[in-house]
Amino acid sequence: MKRIGYYVCGLAALVMLPWAAAGAQPNVIESMKVIQQGAVLNLKLTFREPLAAAPSGFSVASPARIALDFPNTTNGTGKASQTFNEGDLRSVNIVQSDSRARVVLNLSRTMSYETTLEGNALLLALTPSANRAWQQGGVDRAVEHFSQAAAAAVNSLRDVTFRRGKDGEARISVEMSDSNSGIDIRQQGHSLVVDFLRVTVPDGLRKKLDVTDFATPVVSVSTVQQGPNARMTIVPKGMWEHNAYQTDNQFVIEVKPIIEDPNKLVQGSRGGYQGDKLSLNFQNVEVRRLLQVIGEFTGLNVVVSDSVGGSITLILKDVPWDQALDIILQQKGLDMRKNGNVILVAPRDEIATKEKLEFEAKSQIGDLEPLHTESFQMNYIKGEDVRKLLSDPKQTILSKRGSALLDSRSNILFVQDTPDRLDDVRAMIAKVDIPVRQVMIEARIVEAGDTFAKNIGVRLGTGSVNAGSTFTTQPTTTRWSNEWVNSSTHVGTLGGMGSVNLPATSSTSTPAAFAFTLYNSKMTRFLDLEISALESDGRGKVISSPRVMTANQIEAVIEQGVEIPYQEAASSGATSVSFRKANLSLKVKPQITPDGRVTMSLDINKDTPNTALPTSSGIAIDTKHVKTEVLVENGGTVVIGGIYTQKLSDTTNRVPFFGDLPYIGWLFKNREWIDDKTELLVFITPRIVSEGLALR
Repeated sequence: MKRIGYYVCGLAALVMLPWAAAGAQPNVIESMKVIQQGAVLNLKLTFREPLAAAPSGFSVASPARIALDFPNTTNGTGKASQTFNEGDLRSVNIVQSDSRARVVLNLSRTMSYETTLEGNALLLALTPSANRAWQQGGVDRAVEHFSQAAAAAVNSLRDVTFRRGKDGEARISVEMSDSNSGIDIRQQGHSLVVDFLRVTVPDGLRKKLDVTDFATPVVSVSTVQQGPNARMTIVPKGMWEHNAYQTDNQFVIEVKPIIEDPNKLVQGSRGGYQGDKLSLNFQNVEVRRLLQVIGEFTGLNVVVSDSVGGSITLILKDVPWDQALDIILQQKGLDMRKNGNVILVAPRDEIATKEKLEFEAKSQIGDLEPLHTESFQMNYIKGEDVRKLLSDPKQTILSKRGSALLDSRSNILFVQDTPDRLDDVRAMIAKVDIPVRQVMIEARIVEAGDTFAKNIGVRLGTGSVNAGSTFTTQPTTTRWSNEWVNSSTHVGTLGGMGSVNLPATSSTSTPAAFAFTLYNSKMTRFLDLEISALESDGRGKVISSPRVMTANQIEAVIEQGVEIPYQEAASSGATSVSFRKANLSLKVKPQITPDGRVTMSLDINKDTPNTALPTSSGIAIDTKHVKTEVLVENGGTVVIGGIYTQKLSDTTNRVPFFGDLPYIGWLFKNREWIDDKTELLVFITPRIVSEGLALR
């Protein structure tokens, strides 16, 4: 049975509203009187000064309470709590916060009220709210008014967000354009319905949010326009409780999971005692009579064992009833067991002996109970895995007479055991035989390069010919050459440019050259000079993007590349040909966490053959390897590795002595500048594949 958490849980949780008349002379509550007239319960509050307007307030269904706020008012009765036990009104508490007073009516059931101002008095007419109550598991539930709407309020929803809290609770935040909106909350069937009175919903927010993947008690949140109101329907699962609060324009609903304790009197996630408060003042009263009083106060059925006896004296004031019961049981050596709304009270030894006999009887029945056979069709899991799980000798699910048989062809598991154990097997298979969620992992390996090189060199040579000869200038494949001729017949080449041979060089392109010749007036002596220079600037980017889809917690591998042969010598002296892979590979094992994120064990390798660096056994391989484990948001991208390298070089080749001469030293040297940058980055993006999602 679901239990619901409410806004007011003890007087310490009451939220006080802002001051309305700070600085004015405070009013005073002087007295309270209660009169039952038929079905109407009348409460009269007398003040020192007349009230300007009826107080604002709200009601709570469980526990049944009505709270009224009186701004700029103090408590003049001298009591923070008064017990009446008149009709359905058990007690009245007055909570003081600075100059604001809140009057809380503790009721035995939900009631509606009407207020009337008569001079210095406020009259409250309380009637049972049976017309607004509805049944949920045998318990009356009523609409809870979180706040009252202003008469002429015009409001709309701005945003609806869903988050998972650190303790697994669902947190739905609603942002409104006006904080003075009326909000009603009620449980309808297995759902929680929130009505925002006279509030409009924009078209973009009229939708259903499927929040199953967040691993909270909430399955879905729907927001629609219901006439003049906005309606939000929250569908939880399992046992849960809710809490709500508002800060300015932000309204927050929290739905928390509850783990049921069958021996706990009041279910809920809040620690400590949570029952309604009561006061007990008894002198030498029988324990059986005291247990009867607590049963009448709580409305629970109390069954007391015949062996319970004795008397007790206790004085308790404003103590939760479950704490009072716990004190009585501890003082008299008693214990209790709760079954629904029935509490069994007996001595501890008697309850322990009874439970021991019940367990022994169940064990004997299990040894004699007839066996039943049931077949289970495995849809998503291998039947052999389930059979091993059922027959695990360390922690078997089957009884000692049970057995499991698998038909591997049809993947059907036949289990023979008692009906109780078959129920356990059926529940276990329903949890493990589910479709495995899949993850798409995309890796981007980016290699960026920025190269710069500059080279300047000189070639210098001299030559001479006999007088009367002539020369011509002829182009060659590498430079211009000066040739001298006699009677139009080729005789030889001047110089040879060999005196200084330091030209600009490059492995990728041919340097530019500028050559000229100096000679005397008789053209018998020559000076050949060639200046070569090269400047190169390049930018490149290589992007590799392997991607692979795999099931949750299943390792996947994808690779592409070549296998390079090489010779390998054996111990006998013979040689054989072996192969080494030069691949781009992605090896990943994802695991989806309960909060919708992905943990990945990654092994990424990028090998490229280096043909510019051959070895005696084959071709060298440039390797880039990353192995790590990361946690990433669904659809998020993370950089798991990066390598940045920069090569700076300034090389000068010169002729000794002459290369160091001022002004003319550049004719006798070669200089090269290199500035190369390379960077490697690895990006990983996991995406949880939902049903119906296709890879594009």
